[in-house]
Amino acid sequence: MRQLKGGKTKETSKQKKERRKEILESKQRVFTVVLPTVAAIFALIVAYVYIKTRPKSIDY
Repeated sequence: MRQLKGGKTKETSKQKKERRKEILESKQRVFTVVLPTVAAIFALIVAYVYIKTRPKSIDY
């Protein structure tokens, strides 16, 4: 069993299950919050680069 911070008490099986549940929930948050945010930022960067590098209108 894990030694808890700042004490001599050890982690109970209930606490261990709760900790594992929290870890799984944080992994789910990565997929629901972080990845869409990163994708949106990437799309904005791509759009900015496209607009700045497209050829201007050419007058003959």
